[in-house]
Amino acid sequence: MGDTSGVSALELRPTGGDDVVQQLNDAARRPRWGWIAAIAAFVIGAALMPWGLIVWALAIPGCWWLFLRDGLRKNVVLFYDLEDNAALWFDRFVASWDATSSSDKLWRTVQSGQVQTTYQHKVNAGVGSIVQRISAEARLQQPRYLATNIDIPTIKAGNETLYFLPDRLLVGAGKRYADVAYRHLTVRRSVTRFVEQPGHVPKDTQLIGQTWQYVNVKGGPDRRFKNNPALPIVQYGQLDISTAQGLFWSVQSSRVTALDEAGSLLGMAPR
Repeated sequence: MGDTSGVSALELRPTGGDDVVQQLNDAARRPRWGWIAAIAAFVIGAALMPWGLIVWALAIPGCWWLFLRDGLRKNVVLFYDLEDNAALWFDRFVASWDATSSSDKLWRTVQSGQVQTTYQHKVNAGVGSIVQRISAEARLQQPRYLATNIDIPTIKAGNETLYFLPDRLLVGAGKRYADVAYRHLTVRRSVTRFVEQPGHVPKDTQLIGQTWQYVNVKGGPDRRFKNNPALPIVQYGQLDISTAQGLFWSVQSSRVTALDEAGSLLGMAPR
């Protein structure tokens, strides 16, 4: 099995052409003084009871002011005023995200390995490769630490998230961000066959056949194994997003067409 997740925001060099990413990373690193002051006031007040009530009363205005200040210091304001083709493209892309997010299941492939020997082929349901996936989620939301006037199509898998802004792809990993200009993206849509586990077929998936956990050379069930369950073969939609810098996301959807419109529009993103 080899890692197929590509580089993360920690390794990716920003290519957006401005300092938005630097501002986001700076905001993420700033401490939350409001919480620090509130915890300190609580501990000191609890140790000085009953005089601690006075400490708490005096600390409330200061802590409240620090909370408001943190809210300003830990947010980057980015206002979009889209016109003409850029506005039309982004409106269509946001509308297409309903189809993506309505897919019953989404996954991101993080590891893959080729089946190389006849024995491996026979004991792995006759597949040509084995993959490891993690669950993914698509929604409309704003990135953490970014305050903007529009909702952003996002897809999150594990600790990493892609944010499709009107003018760039923002890549997030924890509290670290990088960005990629759309002109640097390579986008590929496809349909893939997948051998699922019994009882794990999503409700909107297209079933196209079946195989067995252990198969013979001709592809039929290997009769030497008494416990040889039948496995469903399904079709999933797949969208691969990559750059020459090493970013790579391979996303599968349980509904085969869920990623089609978004993938097509992503290939027409403003350059």
